[in-house]
Amino acid sequence: MKILTVLTYYHPHWTGLTVIAKSIAEGLAVRGHDVTVLTTRHDEKLAAREDVEGVHVIRVRSIGRLSRGVIAPALPLAAARLIGANDIVQIHTPLPESLVVAGLCRVRGRPLVMTHQGDLVMPAGLANQALEHTGTALLHATGRLATRITTLSADYGGHSTFLSPFLDKLDAIHPPVEIPPPGPGAATWRAELGLEGRPVVGFAGRWVEEKGFDFLLRAIPALARAEPDVHLVYAGEHRMVYEDFYERCRPLVDAHRDRVTFVGLIRDRRRLADFFGLCDVFALPSRTDAFGAVQVEAMLCGTPVVATDIPGAREPVRLTGMGRLVAPQEPEALAAGLLEVLRDPAAYTRSREEIRAVFDPERSIDRYEALLASLA
Repeated sequence: MKILTVLTYYHPHWTGLTVIAKSIAEGLAVRGHDVTVLTTRHDEKLAAREDVEGVHVIRVRSIGRLSRGVIAPALPLAAARLIGANDIVQIHTPLPESLVVAGLCRVRGRPLVMTHQGDLVMPAGLANQALEHTGTALLHATGRLATRITTLSADYGGHSTFLSPFLDKLDAIHPPVEIPPPGPGAATWRAELGLEGRPVVGFAGRWVEEKGFDFLLRAIPALARAEPDVHLVYAGEHRMVYEDFYERCRPLVDAHRDRVTFVGLIRDRRRLADFFGLCDVFALPSRTDAFGAVQVEAMLCGTPVVATDIPGAREPVRLTGMGRLVAPQEPEALAAGLLEVLRDPAAYTRSREEIRAVFDPERSIDRYEALLASLA
């Protein structure tokens, strides 16, 4: 098949959405399909065209930024040229240009698969809420035009108010998650951070309100009362140009500065595996989350997870038993769950083989390939 994938950000931009999109594109390319990715040139240093792991990547120039997205008038024009040259189109949403791409697919007679990676959730504020409502309306219109819609978990698909009108054309496909096992570098890194012999709680992702890191910071006093040496390690980008949530959390960070270490955004997969390996437990305190593939990465590295009991985010722990689910937005409950895992890690640890049996990346690509082929 000739497959066109359209999304706002692609490699080397690093978010959960882009990691999943990249894994799907490369997984299909490995199987001999001709995969082209159309995305934005959000950084002028990036090439306008290049091949990345067998995937043809075309980046169009952006002229500005609008909250989390970028303004790229050239993207619809490029899509209009490329849609007719491909058998099928896949978009990853949220995507500002989704309705334009869907309309072009309808005009050119090409099937469209809308891979919905999570509802558009913006922080408080009149402007942000206006963007959320407008963006959601555009996505609803896109959903009506899409041939099929996929989401990352059946749990999220069955509870999302956004997806509920589209259940008749909805497929739940787990994202393909692959990461090497941790190496000796995990223990070395832990020693370099001065954390030998201390209980370590890891957390990662964009520092935005929906990730709920404020609840984890508010859980520190309860954690410290029970485990005086407990320490948190954060991997990711904490200064977002489109959201000031870190600044709002700064008083909490400053209050516990001696218990929180920032290791920055980790792009290298082996280094990321070592990050998970140095943690005793991984925390996902999200307010909302379609899946949280980072949980599966942690599990594959031998690290149990404590996640909030909300649709989508709870699926990995539910299916594997490798961790605990806790009430959302309750720091005391989060602390209790983390302490339970820290005190009896063996009860919540599963082998890498057991996790792969539940979340097999090849099986995920099988399902995407079969779906696209049935439509193309």
